[in-house]
Amino acid sequence: MKRITQYKKLFNVESAIDLAELKKTYRSLVKEWHPDKFQEQDEKALEAEEKSREITQGYEFLISIAPATKENNLVEYDHILDTCGVVDFNWKNQVLEVEFTNGSTYEYFGVSKPLYIKFVNADKQFRFGKRKIFTTCLYRKSKRDLETA
Repeated sequence: MKRITQYKKLFNVESAIDLAELKKTYRSLVKEWHPDKFQEQDEKALEAEEKSREITQGYEFLISIAPATKENNLVEYDHILDTCGVVDFNWKNQVLEVEFTNGSTYEYFGVSKPLYIKFVNADKQFRFGKRKIFTTCLYRKSKRDLETA
């Protein structure tokens, strides 16, 4: 959740993510912080490089959790929840990463420790996850999954 707040603040997003507005903000931030804008000896050159990297990561992240992106991928996601099971999962800092039997990996944000413990201890983890996590928590296709595609 901290990452979401950080990136929304960077892009001045206060509520729902509008892809067109996000793209405009991204372009203006890239123009402002592009590393080629500064000479190598300039003290701002390193800062610009870091900021540029953060802007790109933030843009990719916010696009992946945008309502329009989720809507475009809803058929595929529903198919996964209807036909696949859980192969592996990992939880850290309220982010649950789940790998499904078809090879897809998704990240679920805001999964508290008590909820994670209930998930781990559930008799039928997939069923519990589907009722309490997969359909209620903010999610995105994992970057790890996108790199292997």
